[in-house]
Amino acid sequence: MTEPASHPDLERLEASVIGRVQGVGFRYHVLRRATELGLTGWVANEHDGSVRCRAEGPRSDLDALVEALETGPAGAVVDRVIVGFGPATGSLGPFGGRSEGHRGD
Repeated sequence: MTEPASHPDLERLEASVIGRVQGVGFRYHVLRRATELGLTGWVANEHDGSVRCRAEGPRSDLDALVEALETGPAGAVVDRVIVGFGPATGSLGPFGGRSEGHRGD
């Protein structure tokens, strides 16, 4: 199977959010914002208590999603957001929530 072609106008965001981010509606907060921005990807709780996010879209929209990750919903305490950017692959579907510990696209 061949890899999807990269999309030069789009980028991929890989982010991990550390803090009190589970059990406070954090994934729904991210899902709502990513959907408003028209991004593809997913958000998932991790076994270590963090939240992981993978998204693709225009850089300005990804930056807006990072802002949502940094603030979180009421009740969340974000200690740190680890962010990385790379080329988009086009392999992500409509933005959604994933089960805990999800690893693939």
